[in-house]
Amino acid sequence: MDTTFVWDDNFITDLEGVDGQHHALVDLFNELSGALFRQGQGQDNDALLEDIYRRLLAYTEYHFAEEEELMQQHGLDERHMQPHRHLHQQFVEQVALLWRQRKSMADPGTTLVGFLTSWLGLHILGVDQSMARQICSIRGGLSPAQAFDQERRNNDNGTQALLKMIGKLYTALSLQNMQLAESNLLLEERVAERTQELAQANVRLEAMSRTDGLLQIANRAYFEERLVQACAQAGRSGRPVGLVMVDVDHFKRYNDHHGHQQGDRCLQAVAQALRTSVHRVSDVVARYGGEEFAVILPDTDAEGALAVARQIVRNVRLLELAHGNSPVWPCVTVSAGAASMVPPASKDGRYGRTQLVDMADAALYGAKSLGRNGCQLAAAPQVPAEDATQQPV
Repeated sequence: MDTTFVWDDNFITDLEGVDGQHHALVDLFNELSGALFRQGQGQDNDALLEDIYRRLLAYTEYHFAEEEELMQQHGLDERHMQPHRHLHQQFVEQVALLWRQRKSMADPGTTLVGFLTSWLGLHILGVDQSMARQICSIRGGLSPAQAFDQERRNNDNGTQALLKMIGKLYTALSLQNMQLAESNLLLEERVAERTQELAQANVRLEAMSRTDGLLQIANRAYFEERLVQACAQAGRSGRPVGLVMVDVDHFKRYNDHHGHQQGDRCLQAVAQALRTSVHRVSDVVARYGGEEFAVILPDTDAEGALAVARQIVRNVRLLELAHGNSPVWPCVTVSAGAASMVPPASKDGRYGRTQLVDMADAALYGAKSLGRNGCQLAAAPQVPAEDATQQPV
């Protein structure tokens, strides 16, 4: 396969420089052809292929520039120069497109070699030989227009038929290769789109797995995950983490009196009020269960946690959602328990999580026992004698 293109006298144009360039092109075509078919035998020569292709493309562009300069110097008729230049441009675009798509081809060696063969016949045996004859006629005294007209008259029917056949073959191959490349490009774009859609779907799925569908805040599972993380991080850094537990006062009475659909809307409004009560990205508002909520407050001491709890109680009351069966207030209210501690240093933070939830729950129970519609702060945690890493806040 190393001699796919055989150089012979039919390629000679007798133009100084041009024949040498054609011979160099044939050598590069053969080098690329050999490497392409060796690749089909399992040899890892991607770097070699890329090097040959880059040299071939650079030399082809150099050769085309030289030919166009030669045609310009001799003033060839524009009826020849325009399609000649177009063939040059078309070849560079086509070979670059095929090269980019070669890895998606079933048989890249055969496709590329077939394209180069048809182009070589059309270029050297066709337009370049015609160019050479016209230059010879111009040097002999004919005008460019006369040389072009003579060229058209003098070609015998066999030559014209052969060139026409080669031209049709090249055009068909070019169109086929373009369509194949466009199909591969479209396939790649569709795969990329589907990959992006899948990635977006995974993001949405992950968000859904962490979000309460009704209230659009974090769900219980995500709350547990984030609280353990917050306690582990706080334990390592020696910084406090705050927690506020919230319960809608007499929510069962609200549902019984106003109906479950209105109860859902009530919970949605309360969730929004909780969201407006915190301002940091690191704070997490979650549905703990039923009408219970929880707010994780990283790097927050007892005073800060109590301030957030007060703000939550105030913001819910400001909603002024009528509660027709509340012994506490004519509108919907909440009770809140706040707690803060520096969790004990541990790998996963689970012990700190349990202690902090117990503290906030006890404070919430205290707020309810005092008549609801208010908040309480948990007592500072007791430090076990054997655990000096845990400090009250």
